[in-house]
Amino acid sequence: MSAILRIGIRLIGHRAVCGALSLLLPASAHAATYILPPIDQSVIGRTQVMTAAATDTLSDIALRYRLGFDELVLANPGVDPWLPGEGAQIILPTRYILPSGPREGIVLNVPEMRLYYYPEPAADGTREVITYPLSIGRGDWETPLGLTRIVAKKANPSWRPPESIRAEHAAEGDYLPAVVPPGPENPLGKFALRLGLPGYLIHGTNRPNGIGMRVTHGCVRLYPSDIAALFARVAVDVTVRIVHQPYKVGWHFGELYLEAHPPFGDAPRTEPENLTPLARAILDLEREQPGYTIDVRRAIQLSRAPTGIPIPLTGQRVADTNKQ
Repeated sequence: MSAILRIGIRLIGHRAVCGALSLLLPASAHAATYILPPIDQSVIGRTQVMTAAATDTLSDIALRYRLGFDELVLANPGVDPWLPGEGAQIILPTRYILPSGPREGIVLNVPEMRLYYYPEPAADGTREVITYPLSIGRGDWETPLGLTRIVAKKANPSWRPPESIRAEHAAEGDYLPAVVPPGPENPLGKFALRLGLPGYLIHGTNRPNGIGMRVTHGCVRLYPSDIAALFARVAVDVTVRIVHQPYKVGWHFGELYLEAHPPFGDAPRTEPENLTPLARAILDLEREQPGYTIDVRRAIQLSRAPTGIPIPLTGQRVADTNKQ
């Protein structure tokens, strides 16, 4: 075990704590919108379960419930993505821990392949958070990290593929024109938000079954309905923070939760045995509400076999345990 994991953390032994599941209510094809919790709370939504039909694939289910394909696969280890089987119970990962950092503008968490949008407060002061699944860059076309902003909005955009992308397509016998006009063949979809990072957009798609996968040339894709909703609400100059947080930790009514996703990108942050980011995330939050026991073995287990589902790590307060 990494030395940093031992500092200030108390072990619960071999107890494995599971997150609660709820039966599925009628699904909505719209974005998940939640009341923003207080600053000391970070868990939103609830995990749900649906029953697969004989012809369902996880791709079908992802489209139906506006989830990302990879996040659905991650939440259902051991399930055949292309033939779950009639009657299979499919977990819908619809509970989330908010990324750490400012709750403002747009936050893109790359390992999670999910966007969080924090609109301005309503007239009565109420604040919301809206979350969407997304697709990001693949292979050598990684979506860059950092702080930027929306510099322009464009409805019915034309696509001007860079020469590198045209060459890539040409090598596969697919010759792209210099300009792809608006329409069903345009991979940008009907709406695009241009970022301050040159060449990068948040946009729609004409291939929605690829949402929630690493399939782009670095840009960020959303479902057509999601980008339409986001485009209508955000303004030029809204901040966009692109982060790499494979381990999200947050409090929810006295319990500390961990949501783990496979890290990727440049080494060493992707090394399987590099538990420093996980330990730091737990320690930072544990200091906010000290006195609880932390199930370290459960945390390590989740980091090595992530499911993308928030799982509680806390047991009784130390003071309460000592009374027994």
